[in-house]
Amino acid sequence: MTPAITVRESPDAQIRSILLNLMMAYNESKTGPSGFALLAVTLDDAESGQLIGGLWGRTVYDWLFVEFLFVPEHLRGCGFGSTLLRTAEEIAIARGCIGVCLDTFDFNAPGFYRRLGYEEFAALHSPRRGFSRRFFRKLFSGPT
Repeated sequence: MTPAITVRESPDAQIRSILLNLMMAYNESKTGPSGFALLAVTLDDAESGQLIGGLWGRTVYDWLFVEFLFVPEHLRGCGFGSTLLRTAEEIAIARGCIGVCLDTFDFNAPGFYRRLGYEEFAALHSPRRGFSRRFFRKLFSGPT
């Protein structure tokens, strides 16, 4: 049997889920349980209850991977981003993680992450677009 290769320009979430499950099953057959767990820490409007920002990530193989953190512009500089990230870090520590890995663009928040103890370890430059995507990590101190 020869499999067919199919390009899906607008794949739905079910395809991602199937591929993720296939990859996780293979990886865990080699390493044991990954500890995969999703994590969302949200910022909700106090009056309407509407979700207006937050952090989305996952813990897997002893690390918290932050996919994105968003705070509305009018609330930046008020401590909400720090609180969202610290809350996620506390949950990651409770889940047995040793650190956090995340990325951001030049025009977003590299200084914010540096102030919170994150170190840059890689960058992908996009010269035609005039910005870079920067990758940060932070190791937790103490027992995990």
